[in-house]
Amino acid sequence: MKKSRLFLYIVIIGVIVGIMWFDKNNKPIDFIEPIPKEVEEPLKIDIEDIYKGELLLVNEEHGIKKSAKSDIVNLFENKHLIGDYGLVDHKIKLSKEITTYFNEMIEAAKKDGVDNFLISSGYREFQEQTKLYQEMGKNYALPAGYSEHQLGLALDVGSSAGTMAEAEEGVWVAENAWRFGFVLRYPEEKKAITGIEYEPWHIRYVSKPHSAIMYDKDFVLEEYLDFLRDKKRISTTVDGKNYHVRYYPVSKSMTVNIPKDSKYTISGDNVGGVIVTVYH
Repeated sequence: MKKSRLFLYIVIIGVIVGIMWFDKNNKPIDFIEPIPKEVEEPLKIDIEDIYKGELLLVNEEHGIKKSAKSDIVNLFENKHLIGDYGLVDHKIKLSKEITTYFNEMIEAAKKDGVDNFLISSGYREFQEQTKLYQEMGKNYALPAGYSEHQLGLALDVGSSAGTMAEAEEGVWVAENAWRFGFVLRYPEEKKAITGIEYEPWHIRYVSKPHSAIMYDKDFVLEEYLDFLRDKKRISTTVDGKNYHVRYYPVSKSMTVNIPKDSKYTISGDNVGGVIVTVYH
């Protein structure tokens, strides 16, 4: 009898240690434990949710009709929002919320001794994008509705010390932007997937944990959304928070179950599905 109890204690301790080790490594887990029905509650998802949120795919094939953010402001006219970086001109606009996250990133870079940042472009109105496309052509710009700059989630970051491809600001952003919810949207080795030439200056906010998973797996947004459609459910721990990410194809209004009294975000993919991220 004593031997049986000892064996049981050893098994339990081994499971607990294994779980603790996995969480501390902060690696995406490609499965999620089922949640008992009695602790779930319904969440309604509408067709319109496909076209809202921070994970919208915008490229040559998938366009938008309006910005994902409604808090767009002119930064030059709202200097109290600007962090320790320069603005290339007085017309640069950005979401207030995204500006906050960007400022946090710049402060972290400054602590690392990297402090020559600029913003060269932010949010663009549809008419502005149309004009740019007409003047620059399809090799240098995208038509109105097909540029990430119209989401309010993307911006072009520069360095007063040189090009982003060579300056330490570009290196720092490529290695650290994910920590603040941003991703380098058009990496050099992903041109065949994104359809866009290498742009070391163009970053896009996708929020955590998505930025962390994309960085860990070396995914661009197209690859990440394909990954979610395939897996349907994944789980991970980032900065001490546990995240459960679920993908749902949506063809009509529907109801899904999420943990009761949980915090969550919803984002469409702009293609045909919705990502629900539950966290605690």
